[in-house]
Amino acid sequence: MSALVCVARIGAAHGVRGAVKLWTFTEDPFAIKRYGPLLSKDGKRQFEVAQAREAKDHLVATFKGVTTRDEAERLNGIELYVAREKLPATDEDEYYHTDLIGLAAVTTDGEPLGRVLAIHNFGAGDIIEIAPPKGASLLLPFSNAVVPEVDVAGGRVVVALPQEIAGDEAEER
Repeated sequence: MSALVCVARIGAAHGVRGAVKLWTFTEDPFAIKRYGPLLSKDGKRQFEVAQAREAKDHLVATFKGVTTRDEAERLNGIELYVAREKLPATDEDEYYHTDLIGLAAVTTDGEPLGRVLAIHNFGAGDIIEIAPPKGASLLLPFSNAVVPEVDVAGGRVVVALPQEIAGDEAEER
């Protein structure tokens, strides 16, 4: 099986008939219904969306086989995944986070920096986390200015280190 991609997270129960709040991480929130059964992170549990409707900043959804509030409450916090190949193809300059994890990170001069460990978003934009061979991870803005080149097929990202970081490295040498 290919890599799993997180497409949603189940929130609190909604009402008394087994509905839950559902936060989706897809461009079209209702796309999760088209992916077929959604999997828990460990792949041991499957969830099939029976119904979904839009709410303020999330969906209110029901899953097949979940009919009571108690059952819905036990699902709170579960992240839902699909196999990478079920997702639509990306446009140029678009990437799924899972496609970037593990890529080599090099400077604009070709010097190795480490490997892409994760892509985070704490609310102010995407952050790329790079694990160097030794020392603490680098957390950098995942922008065209800082990451001017992403070559998934070539297995690398090119990073233009901000002056503050590049200057720090020069002082350490």
